[in-house]
Amino acid sequence: MRKIVPKDEVIVWFNVHNMIYEKIELYGDIFRTLNQIILDTYLGNDISETKVTLTDEDKKNHFEWCWKKTINLFSKENIIIKNNGDHKNYLEDFFMDTFYNQGENIMKKNISLFIDDVFNVEKDFTKSDLDVLTELYKLLNKNVD
Repeated sequence: MRKIVPKDEVIVWFNVHNMIYEKIELYGDIFRTLNQIILDTYLGNDISETKVTLTDEDKKNHFEWCWKKTINLFSKENIIIKNNGDHKNYLEDFFMDTFYNQGENIMKKNISLFIDDVFNVEKDFTKSDLDVLTELYKLLNKNVD
């Protein structure tokens, strides 16, 4: 079912979609940084020792604070990430589903494994892997200078 795409076809795929390896790495770093900030600063239930219950508004505010912190960190390196757009909406929805509203800690902790897998250009790709990477690449490419 998960047929591996030959390496030469992956290279063609990247070329057809104008995907640059350095940008793939950068976009993975943005995703990883946001994830780490969320993990390090979240005080909500089931992930920290405090077991504080947060409202949906609190979760949204926390994501917004983490997003702005991520943007600020990258701006110090002259990498400008637009504050609003499809990229932010995608990431916010992703973290709401997989982190903030997720009841199982194992799922929350596996987000970093997912991010590493998506942005790993050295691995063997399936068509599905390429589709996910390409979608994220195009979202971020439109919104990062």
